[in-house]
Amino acid sequence: MKRRTMLLLAMLATGLVAAGGYGLYRIGMSRGMSMAAPAPAGVVGTDRSTGKKVLYWHDPMVPGQKFDKPGKSPFMDMPLVPVYAGDAGDEGKVSISSRVQQNLGIRTADVSKGPLSAPVEAVGSVAYNERDVALVQARSNGYVERLHVRAPLERVRKGQPLAELYVPEWMAAQEEYLSIKRMPNAGGVLLDAARQRMRLVGMTDDQIRLVESTGKAHSRLTISAPIGGVIAELGAREGMTVTTGASLFRINGLGTVWVNAEVPENLAAMVGPGSTVTARTPAWPGTVFKGKVSAILPEVNASTRTLKARVELANLSGQLVPGMFASISFSAAPGKDVLSVPSEAVIQTGTRSVVMVVQGEGKFLPVDVETGTEANGRSEIRKGLEAGQKVVVSGQFLIDSEASLKGTSTRMSALPAADEGKAPEGPVHRGEGRVEKIDRDEITLSHGPIATLQWGAMTMAFKLPAGALPANIAVGGTVAFRFRQTTDGAYQISVIAPTGAVSKNAMPAMPIKSDRPGSAQ
Repeated sequence: MKRRTMLLLAMLATGLVAAGGYGLYRIGMSRGMSMAAPAPAGVVGTDRSTGKKVLYWHDPMVPGQKFDKPGKSPFMDMPLVPVYAGDAGDEGKVSISSRVQQNLGIRTADVSKGPLSAPVEAVGSVAYNERDVALVQARSNGYVERLHVRAPLERVRKGQPLAELYVPEWMAAQEEYLSIKRMPNAGGVLLDAARQRMRLVGMTDDQIRLVESTGKAHSRLTISAPIGGVIAELGAREGMTVTTGASLFRINGLGTVWVNAEVPENLAAMVGPGSTVTARTPAWPGTVFKGKVSAILPEVNASTRTLKARVELANLSGQLVPGMFASISFSAAPGKDVLSVPSEAVIQTGTRSVVMVVQGEGKFLPVDVETGTEANGRSEIRKGLEAGQKVVVSGQFLIDSEASLKGTSTRMSALPAADEGKAPEGPVHRGEGRVEKIDRDEITLSHGPIATLQWGAMTMAFKLPAGALPANIAVGGTVAFRFRQTTDGAYQISVIAPTGAVSKNAMPAMPIKSDRPGSAQ
């Protein structure tokens, strides 16, 4: 029994201590909110010990709350810290001594203006030049009596015999021409008519000259390759019958070849028809092939987000054959002068591009920039900087941490300028209370406990919603509201409605987030 009594007394004492701590927290928060003054518009005093002009006082652990006079922090058991005019807390700037800069390893670079271009690299595969193609067809009905080329992909030279055909119509036309030529009084008109008939049955000029020079009819006539290249298609076989228009051979030239290079979509503007290129292939290490872009195909590959650049390369020695892998380097044309900084100076936060600008006298300021192309380790700056400024290229995050410790309002993680005034996407808290006062920018509420923040009942001011305050909100009325903490440490209403008018449409159900283990959701 005695042991149980001692255990109950210990539990009661622990509860009193916790209640006392929570009560002190409530008192501190309430007192802090009531003591916090609007941000002073100018100098509010002078520090006697240093002689510097004071802009305001604040608690470094709660930098969003500013006070117009010194004293003890209502949030922590420590004195308020003065923020001097022209010091690190001067609206977004952070000041770091030269010694600390050296310890942090801070390096800077100039914002320069000049052309920003670099070769565009791409890869592709070699293919036939489809503009260098010859198709050999049967011009009359006949028979294939002999083939000189018997397999596809055989190389042929211009004028090389391909096949021998027997065409009955050709024999009749030759005999008629020779008969007219033997006539003693044959005129030129008759001979021209006979030659024209041989052309009409499909004989070439070379075949006609052969008949004229030999003076006899040829039962078999040889078909020769019109260009040099490779037999891409073979449609003839010995002994087969051919009809007029039948495809016998398809020859692809190899004097020039195409490389279909895959150019990334974001670099397409840097490549155009006529651009000179150099190509290399693992099959011929050390050999450089030169050519130019003949066309940019009007289609983007949906899976790789690349365009095809059709590159035409000279291939006089025939070293390049279809299917080979090739690396292509496009020579970029000289561009106009643009502002640029080292790429390492630009910090991508996910929604913004930020650089740290050197302000002089050890001060730094985060600046939002709009970036463009990137080449040779430098990034184009389209908006936000001017030529001659200096930016930090090493140690940006350490400067940002220093800004956090000194309570600087503008940091790399802050909202962009376009989002100023909007509540950040942070934890949402809910409460109910009575409207005590409505000002131009704030509304003062006497609200009950806020469990997600471990707040007790208090009266404090909130920033008005990003839009307009509903017209049915008046002093003395009871309201239900939701709010978030902004980047400057203040709290802003996101949704507010009279208690009697709250509905699912007015305030949709939202989960309550809490950092306390085991708290109700």
